[in-house]
Amino acid sequence: MAEDDTPIPESLLPYDVWTEEALRLVALRALQHAEREGLPGGHHFYVTFDTRHPGVTMPDRLRAQYPEDLTIVLQHQYRDLRVDMAAQRFSVKLSFGGVPATLDIPLAALTGFADPEVRFGLQFNLATDEPIAEPEPEAAPEPAPPPVDAGPAEVVSLDAFRRRPPNKE
Repeated sequence: MAEDDTPIPESLLPYDVWTEEALRLVALRALQHAEREGLPGGHHFYVTFDTRHPGVTMPDRLRAQYPEDLTIVLQHQYRDLRVDMAAQRFSVKLSFGGVPATLDIPLAALTGFADPEVRFGLQFNLATDEPIAEPEPEAAPEPAPPPVDAGPAEVVSLDAFRRRPPNKE
């Protein structure tokens, strides 16, 4: 049987966008579970978000320190995790250098979510129709995210679902 070389037609339906939206909800559901039940066993979350995304609320000192993105760890020392499924956002209180801060993050700002305990991870493209603000020129360099010492995470890439231009031969 010969392999079908027929190019895949351009979709008129945004399956890639819908898939990414659904996977973002997986991250929000995990956060909602942690809000209600706590984190069971060794589960903990690394949540990466774009600090420039419209709707992200965080102290100015943190925005200056993390002008593009920030990875937070939800494990032992977080408080008041609140998930608003209807608004598709969450908030949490964390300490940065011993100074408490409240972060309020829309789901669309997420660029990554991982639970190293079970080697589960998701990466997202930034979801926004609004322009991203450019960081201030004097902003401090961004530190590296915390290391994941539980081995490599299984990351789900959405590249296989993205529309590609037809081959022109």
